Amino acid sequence: MTSDDVLAVFRQAGALLEGHFILSSGRRSPVFLQKALVFSRPDLSEQLSRALAEKVKSAFGRIDVVAGPAVGGIIPGYELARHLGARAIFAERVGGELEFRRGFSIAPGERVLIAEDIVTTGLSFRETVTALARLPGEVVGGACIIDRSGGRADVGCRLVSLAEVNFPDYAADDLPPELMALDAVKPGSRGLAG
Repeated sequence: MTSDDVLAVFRQAGALLEGHFILSSGRRSPVFLQKALVFSRPDLSEQLSRALAEKVKSAFGRIDVVAGPAVGGIIPGYELARHLGARAIFAERVGGELEFRRGFSIAPGERVLIAEDIVTTGLSFRETVTALARLPGEVVGGACIIDRSGGRADVGCRLVSLAEVNFPDYAADDLPPELMALDAVKPGSRGLAG
């Protein structure tokens, strides 16, 4: 599956939006990927996750546990785990930091993959790496459906993506005129539990 194929799936779900968006990172972009619309469709989630699982198997071999940050890593983490024959767990924000709760555990020697839906700056990934460092097991790498950073984000581990794109994004005080002319919308999930 190519990057164009992945974006076609997002278009099919009505999930590739154009306008003026405030990303989770606070940066602004004329393009937003509303992945919730893709993950609300089991057929599309299956298609993307199966393709990503094949890339993960080639890159990392056996995976025992797939761990993702809530909210963005829950569905792709579960779907990847299903295709990899692994368990799926997720971290939640507690007091500003990600923490694995709900009885989730990792045994010594288990091979852990971090899963996320879309990577922009890599912040959620790095926070998940930090949370996993408090548990036994070996983080072997990470996977995402779309790496929106074009491969530039520091995620704290080796990253495999199904698609790599490089949509423009800007600091809020350095917008091009065409974005300044549009009202900004913040459709992301960061801060929901704040």
